[in-house]
Amino acid sequence: MSWRLAWPSRRTLPLALFFGTFAWSFVYVSLPFYIQGMSTVDPLSTLRWTGWILGISALVTVVTTPIWGRLAGKGNPKTFYVVVEILQGFGFVGMALARSLLELFLARLLLGAMGAASTFAFIIAGRSADRDVRREVSAIQSAMTVGQILGPLAGAVAAARIGFVPSFLLGAAILWGCAGLVQWGVPRPQPRAAVDEGQRRISWWEVLVACFLVLAGSVQVFFLTAVLPQILPPLGVAPRDTLEIGGLVIFASGVGAALGSLAAPRLADLLGERRTITSFLAASSGLLALLALTRDVWSFGLVRFLQVLCVAPVFPLAVARIAQRAGGEAIGLVNSARIGAAFVGPVAATTLLAWTTPGVVYALLALGGLASIPLVGARAHAAGVGTPARSGPESRS
Repeated sequence: MSWRLAWPSRRTLPLALFFGTFAWSFVYVSLPFYIQGMSTVDPLSTLRWTGWILGISALVTVVTTPIWGRLAGKGNPKTFYVVVEILQGFGFVGMALARSLLELFLARLLLGAMGAASTFAFIIAGRSADRDVRREVSAIQSAMTVGQILGPLAGAVAAARIGFVPSFLLGAAILWGCAGLVQWGVPRPQPRAAVDEGQRRISWWEVLVACFLVLAGSVQVFFLTAVLPQILPPLGVAPRDTLEIGGLVIFASGVGAALGSLAAPRLADLLGERRTITSFLAASSGLLALLALTRDVWSFGLVRFLQVLCVAPVFPLAVARIAQRAGGEAIGLVNSARIGAAFVGPVAATTLLAWTTPGVVYALLALGGLASIPLVGARAHAAGVGTPARSGPESRS
């Protein structure tokens, strides 16, 4: 039975996460350009609408994901995964039917209430009989990152060739395919009690510290897409090429994220988890500030690649500890921090860019990452203080 659970967790589930993330990235990359074409307001108002339309789904999901996680933690996370993917597909259809900025905003808002399928995947990984949960979480995160690599490039080309609305509908079909893949390819996970033996209690302070670290690192990943239409022309990109060049920049970012996620377990083994998170978050912040000095799109893409490569290990290292030792609600809370960054990043970047320069935006986001580094020590302290000796199964609140 344990082999039967472990195989889908390492094969089918990451594959479903790949296609699901691909569908989201496939649609997301073209949204700023779709909003620009749909807008009937002035450029500054359009920029603000862009940040809110892109970010509102994440904002609502931040609130709903811990609730979904708590429910899935008490029941069958596979069923929740399938239902949420189906609902998200209908949400994409809602975006395709929108005919104004307000309607598009409402469609994205409802989409956010449908939860995050990745939360259920992390719950399933945490229930695996394999004690090396860190590598299972990294496999899921890497699959999601590969989806983020290929999705923007394919989405930008598709939107430019077949149009925005057909690309939204294609994204919905991919999500429904993911639901079928999980329904028929992943067996029912073991109950929580069957895999809790020997696990240690986790403190809520440790969970909250992990949330702040994930938020700080993920903001540095998610902010860029919303401001690409504004920052690419000064780098020498012709207006007619911004969509496809923007897809290439996001593609390069995704490659860096995939490599960083794959390297996370090995880096933690070599350097230690605390040192890995501290050093790579600091390097990411420095490279983010360095973006202000780039003068063409190729140097910009290279620095962005290195920056995302450095920040990518933060999320899998933070989530693996929680997934192994905590329940669905805590896993959902940490995943909400990642999703919340998809709201904070675009809204902060577009709001700042409305009154200042890209260089200031990069510098302020870099300072946010540097300011979170002391939390790494607080997290290590919380893990030691809030972890009693192993004496049996984890008690659930």
